[in-house]
Amino acid sequence: MIDKIKELIGEAESFKAQSKDEIESFRIKYLGKKGLLNDFFAEFKNVANDQKKEFGQAINKLKTTAQDKVNALNEELESSVEDKGVYGDLSRPSEPLKIGSRHPVSLVKNQIIDIFANIGFNVSEGPEIEDDWHNFTALNLPEYHPARDMQDTFFIQTDPDILLRTHTSSVQVRYMEDNKPPIRTISPGRVFRNEDISARSHCIFHQVEGLYIDKNVSFADLKQTLLYFTKEMFGKSKIRLRPSYFPFTEPSAEVDIYWGLKTETDYRITKGTGWLEIGGCGMVDPNVLTNCGIDPKEYSGFAFGVGVERIAMLLHQIGDIRMFYENDVRFLEQFKSSF
Repeated sequence: MIDKIKELIGEAESFKAQSKDEIESFRIKYLGKKGLLNDFFAEFKNVANDQKKEFGQAINKLKTTAQDKVNALNEELESSVEDKGVYGDLSRPSEPLKIGSRHPVSLVKNQIIDIFANIGFNVSEGPEIEDDWHNFTALNLPEYHPARDMQDTFFIQTDPDILLRTHTSSVQVRYMEDNKPPIRTISPGRVFRNEDISARSHCIFHQVEGLYIDKNVSFADLKQTLLYFTKEMFGKSKIRLRPSYFPFTEPSAEVDIYWGLKTETDYRITKGTGWLEIGGCGMVDPNVLTNCGIDPKEYSGFAFGVGVERIAMLLHQIGDIRMFYENDVRFLEQFKSSF
């Protein structure tokens, strides 16, 4: 009988299986309720006393060997299935991973932020759903002011005092209400205007507006700040400021850079003049400072704003603003190497 057990131990040690069914059959044969081990345990009472010790040791070894073999085979089989499912054929050559890309609007916005961060401007953000006070009234645009017609607005139908912000100047108002001068901040963000969508305009676009409030701030400070920005952003060192009108700045100006006339594209985008408008600027109106709790007799400041999409179109020679919002993978893949 002991010799039979030793023979079964050898068979268990050498057993191999290719499937869970084979492993389960092996387990039942040795460890099941009607398996060989139960038969040997039942036979134990009939064994001579001088053989009981050796017989018991042999049974325990058979049980341990069978159980270890079942565990090892199950682990080996599960590991093989997992490797095949996750990695496939490990002998196959690897496939290159597809690298994502940043959106061109994000690239340009981050570049603008970095440029102004180098001269001490921090970043301030605010809600896209705004109230009338922060978007219009505090900025010297009271109700029925004719300048409101310059910005076709998306109002919330259930509340005429709530709207989608038309500029990030509303963020500057909130910042001035919560912070005392000196203030040096830029406000990047998405804005909304009820305009017809075309190759050159959209109802959704992005702005970066800057604000500097301190004692004895002059228009010369504004000009030097804009000159620094255009040099860093475009590599252009020639700008001009044309008189303009904005309700929240006085005096106000449009900012042009000299783009040049070296290529046919230059002629097209500058309409043959070589000059290209990139944004607006001006000295903060004293009424705006007063509305925000800042004494205009003690402090002065300047503000400016640029359109992110317009700059992206210039830098990357993109001819249609709608391409920024269509999520065309063929368009976005062109910016894979830009970080």
